[in-house]
Amino acid sequence: MVQIHEMIFRDAHQSILATRMRTEDMLPITKTIDQVGFFSLEVWGGATFDAPMRFLAEDPWERLKTLKEHMPSTPMQMLERGMNIVAYRHFPDDIVQKFIEFAYKNGVDYFRIFDALNDLRNMKVPIETVKKLGAHAQGCLCYTISPVHTIELYVKQFKELERMGCDSLCIKDMAGMISPSRAYTIIRSCKEEGIRVPIDLHSHATSGMTELSYMKACEAGVDVLDCAMSPISGGAGHPPTESVVAALQDTPYDTGYDLELLMECRNYFLKVWDKYKHLHREQVMKVDPSAVVHQIPGGMLSNLLIQLEKFGAVDRYNEVLMETHRVQEDLGWPPLVTPTSQIVGVQAVMNVLFGRYKRVIKETKEYVRGMYGRPPGNISEEIYEKILGRNWRDKVIDCRPADLLEPMYKKCKEELEELGLLRKEEDVISYALFPEQTKKLLSGEAKPEFTSTELPLEQEMRGRRFKVLLNNEEYEVTIRKKTSQQ
Repeated sequence: MVQIHEMIFRDAHQSILATRMRTEDMLPITKTIDQVGFFSLEVWGGATFDAPMRFLAEDPWERLKTLKEHMPSTPMQMLERGMNIVAYRHFPDDIVQKFIEFAYKNGVDYFRIFDALNDLRNMKVPIETVKKLGAHAQGCLCYTISPVHTIELYVKQFKELERMGCDSLCIKDMAGMISPSRAYTIIRSCKEEGIRVPIDLHSHATSGMTELSYMKACEAGVDVLDCAMSPISGGAGHPPTESVVAALQDTPYDTGYDLELLMECRNYFLKVWDKYKHLHREQVMKVDPSAVVHQIPGGMLSNLLIQLEKFGAVDRYNEVLMETHRVQEDLGWPPLVTPTSQIVGVQAVMNVLFGRYKRVIKETKEYVRGMYGRPPGNISEEIYEKILGRNWRDKVIDCRPADLLEPMYKKCKEELEELGLLRKEEDVISYALFPEQTKKLLSGEAKPEFTSTELPLEQEMRGRRFKVLLNNEEYEVTIRKKTSQQ
C-alpha cells in the first residue's frame, strides 16, 4: 500500500496560482477531503505564511487553526525551512523553537523540515523541538544533480536523519527532474541499508516524467507520494491525485482511497480553478523537459527573466542559463531551492552583465562566508578570494550560522507591545519573521487585493494593478482587456 500526501492547500496553489487561494475557498470542501484518509494534508509553510499577509489581509495563524477545526481526522503538515522557518534568512534558536511550539498548538501535526544546503546542523534544532512536543518530524533532503550529490550521500544523510529521530523521510525534488531510475535507486538503497521509517517522494510535474518516476518509486518501496487535486496540478505543479490513485488500483501499491470522494473534490476545485482565472499562466502549465538539463526550477527561470528585463538584456538569457550552472559549481553545488536559487541566479545575471564576480551581491558574500550553512561541495581558494578578498580566511565561519545570532523573541515582543499591536503570542513570531507585513495586518492597514466574492476578476479588475510575489520580490501586474488575437 502507498499513501498520498495531498498538497492542494499549500504547494499546489503556490506553484501555479501565485499562493492566492483564500481560506474561504478552502473551507467548503474540507469535510470531503477529511474523509479520504490521506497520509497527511499540506496546509501551511512555504509562501503560505507571508503571502496571505501581503496580498490577502489574512492572518496565517487563523487559517491554520480554522483548517484544523474543519479537518480533525487528517494530519496537518507544514513545510519548515530549517533555521529559515518560513522566511529567507536564518533566525536564532528561540524564534525557531517558539514558531514550532505555536504551529503545533494551532494545528500542525507533521513538520517537513529541510535545509537548502542539506546541512543537517541547520535541521537539528527544528527536529529536536518537534520531537519534544510529540509531533511528527519528517526529515527532508533537497534533490539535485551534481558530482557531489551521489546515491551514497543521500543514503548516508537519510540514515543520519533517522538517527536524529525523524519519524519519516522525504526526497524533495523541487525542480521536477528526478528520473525514474534515480528515484528507484535512492529509495531502494535506503531500504536495503536498513532505513525503517516511511519514505516520501515529493516532485513537480515540470519535466513530464514525474509519473514514471512515481511508478518506479513504488516498485522500490516508497511509502508516500506527493500529489495535488487534478484541477490545480501539472506543469510547475504536481502529479494529479486522482490519476495516481486510479493508476495504483489493483496493484500492490493500491492506496485504497475512494475515487468517488476524490471526484467530489475534483468537481469543487474545477470551480476554484475557474474562479482564479486571472492568475492562469500558460507558461507554468507547460511541460518543460529542459529542466533536466539546466536544473533550474520554474520560479527561478521567471525570476531570471525579470532580472534581465530590468537591465534591458533579455537577449542574454541563454548566457545566464549557462552561467547559472557555472556559479552553482563555483559555490560548491548548492541545490537550487529558496534561498540558494535566488543567490545563484542573481549572481549569474551580475556575472554575465558586468564580468565574472566583478559585482558580487551581499547574499553571495554571506553564502561563501558560511552564513547559510556548509556548502555540499568544495569552493576553490580562487573563488573565495574573488568574492571575499585576499583575507578571506578571516571571514569564513565553520560553525552553525545560528550560533552567531542573538535571541530575538523578548525584543520583538517588547517592540510589538510598544506599538500597541500585540494581540496574541503568535503575533510576536509573525513580527520577527515579517515585521512590515505584520504591522500592517495587525493595525488594520492591510487590504486584500481581492476578496473571494469579487472573483472571478476578469471583468471587475481589467486595468487594475496587483502585486505578484516571486522569490520574495514584489512585482506589479496589470490585468488587460482581452483582444481578438489573444
